[in-house]
Amino acid sequence: MAHRVCPWWIGHLLASPLRRLIQRPEEILGSLAGAGMTVLEPGPGMGFFTLELARLVGPQGRVVAVDLEPRMLAGLKRRAVKAGLAERIELREARVNSLEVGDLAGTVDFVLAFAMVHEMPSAEAFFAETALALKPGGRMLFAEPAGHVKPADFERELACAARAGFRVTGRPAVRRSLAAVLTLGAAEG
Repeated sequence: MAHRVCPWWIGHLLASPLRRLIQRPEEILGSLAGAGMTVLEPGPGMGFFTLELARLVGPQGRVVAVDLEPRMLAGLKRRAVKAGLAERIELREARVNSLEVGDLAGTVDFVLAFAMVHEMPSAEAFFAETALALKPGGRMLFAEPAGHVKPADFERELACAARAGFRVTGRPAVRRSLAAVLTLGAAEG
């Protein structure tokens, strides 16, 4: 698949309340993120999932939202302030070839990689970088948009994740998505 980043202006559409008719963040994330966790969310856009993650981690947790587009991060910041959740969310600007999260090595409990790995120049590098950030046994919800990402491409991305030390430990049903729960170092289950 060709590397192509989602334009910043689409972030408004992706954060629209109408999207909740198709995907409900609390249902998708409720069993994966919890109080006190450190969560990494690459490619949060304007925060469709980020605000729910901040609610789930509570006042003792934090969400590190990393995006390449400064205007996406600005939109996310506005939404977080309005929701009263800004103190739980750390915003970071990524580079094209790096999430810039080396300082998080071994501290992240959960990664949400939703509809963004196909935009990375290298899925292999993405999974290697997130594996370094995760604690041993840490989990990732990896989802790609069905129809936009073909099943064969999703399987190739899963193979990249396996080479980085991830194992598929679940195949949740996420509407309009190809999805897998990946666990760092865990056996297939």
